[in-house]
Amino acid sequence: MKLRNLFLSTAVAATSVWTAAASAAEIEFWHAFTGRLGELVAEQVETFNSSQSEHKVVASHKGNYSETLNAGIAAFRAGEQPNILMVFEVGTATMMAADGATKPVYKVMEEAGADFNPDAYIGSVKGYYTTTDGKMLSLPFNSSTPVLWVNRDKLKEAGIDPDVDMSTWEQVGDVLGQLKSNGVDCPLTTAWQSWIHLENFSAYHDTPFATKDNGFAGTDTELALNSPLQVKHIQAMGDWAQDGKFFYAGRRNEGGANFRSGECALFTESSAGYAGIKNEAKFDFGVRPLPYWSEAAGAPQNTIIGGASLWVMEGHESDEYKAVADFLNFLSSTDIQAKWHQDTGYLPITTAAGEKTKADGFYDANPGTDIAVIQMTAKEPTANSKGLRLGSFDQIRGIIDEELEAVWSGDKTAQAALDSAKERGDRLLRRFEQSN
Repeated sequence: MKLRNLFLSTAVAATSVWTAAASAAEIEFWHAFTGRLGELVAEQVETFNSSQSEHKVVASHKGNYSETLNAGIAAFRAGEQPNILMVFEVGTATMMAADGATKPVYKVMEEAGADFNPDAYIGSVKGYYTTTDGKMLSLPFNSSTPVLWVNRDKLKEAGIDPDVDMSTWEQVGDVLGQLKSNGVDCPLTTAWQSWIHLENFSAYHDTPFATKDNGFAGTDTELALNSPLQVKHIQAMGDWAQDGKFFYAGRRNEGGANFRSGECALFTESSAGYAGIKNEAKFDFGVRPLPYWSEAAGAPQNTIIGGASLWVMEGHESDEYKAVADFLNFLSSTDIQAKWHQDTGYLPITTAAGEKTKADGFYDANPGTDIAVIQMTAKEPTANSKGLRLGSFDQIRGIIDEELEAVWSGDKTAQAALDSAKERGDRLLRRFEQSN
């Protein structure tokens, strides 16, 4: 079955200058944000709409990332697709293979005559959403990377120096033991367990998550997530779970509520957790780099991005694409992008936005908010740390989540769970390869 047909038949499947387009148009923008992030997206849309009279953007929340993608695909099948669809990073390979469903951003910009320079975007973000020759397929929008959030008050209450070194997982293990012995019920929790503790863990330790450069070099790839180092990390977390040192709250970001309420001392989560933590936490919090195992040669390397990009859908009028080009350039403009970075904790997707944030003194006034940027850019990405581009990855993540939950509950060893995740995930990869 061709990928276009698969896409249609399944449930899944700038620069700082912008100029007004010549024709009036209303464009639909479907996204996955609620809460504080939803408010900030609405603010961006209102700012754009108020800044000119040529176009109007109508933003609509369509559920979580998976639900938003599914809604977009269902709408395309019905001929009612939005102009712009937010798609999380694990959907990138599927969107790339969906011939005829999307219009590449570089084509949108070329046809609109927009002033657009893909080199304005930071390399670790741009590479995820471009072809091998640098043509941008979708626009980076909300790009984040995982960090370690710390409840400094909780550490103090347990008699631990809130500035204790937790650069390595060995050191984190020691702190978890102290927290538990001093009566802390939730020493550690996490969000997005596969993204942080396998996908980013692998990149940060310069270890392949999959063959073929993690899928960038071809669809004939296999998972490689069951190496000794990956098994060691997952088994350590499984042991912590059994000892009451690691509290598992759920597959997405359910653990965020436990951390923001002050229940948990440590929290591995996206850098974009900043918006919610700053808005809700009633305690002194800090942010640290993601820990690494000291025995791993070359670690720490660099982490990889999560979040989503904006895909332009086919099937619209030319004046609407001109409006889309204007809106995308607006979102990437230096002032707008710097404010988004400072408000949310998402990475500044352009070099200029990062430089402006630093010049504004934001990092000095908010210590640790530059950690995500440093973590992503301190080293040149390798084939193992550029990112992941795997077909059916949303479903593969579901398999990984299921296997990890068996480890946390004590029903499987890490080796058995990761071996099973590889076997089951590889079957999905073969199906995707055959349909491409």
